[in-house]
Amino acid sequence: MTKLAYQYVVLRCVPRVDREEFVNVGVVVYCQASDYLDVGWHVDRERLRAFDPRLDLDQVCEALAFVEGVCSGDERGGAAAQAPLSQRFGFLKAPRSTVLQPGPVHGGVTADPARQLQHLVEKLVS
Repeated sequence: MTKLAYQYVVLRCVPRVDREEFVNVGVVVYCQASDYLDVGWHVDRERLRAFDPRLDLDQVCEALAFVEGVCSGDERGGAAAQAPLSQRFGFLKAPRSTVLQPGPVHGGVTADPARQLQHLVEKLVS
């Protein structure tokens, strides 16, 4: 079984930047060797409302749908979705928003990047 190197970044919802609190809402996995880039996400609306009842949860979901579009290369990701996979991952791991922020980049090895993404979402988000 061939082991492939991959990188991942956890996407965090930061309802109130001044409090420096966050909730993990997604994971982006990139594996260059298998041309794989994908995101898995879940928004726990009740938990996020507990942090800040004024948070626009639909906007958070729209931002995550944008990330899906960038990963899949479709129109939801705008111009960023047309770049090569490595550039798309670079775009997604760069901080851009005060509400949805990427954490640090981590790496590992796996035989199945899609299964690894599922495992990371279950472990870090759900």
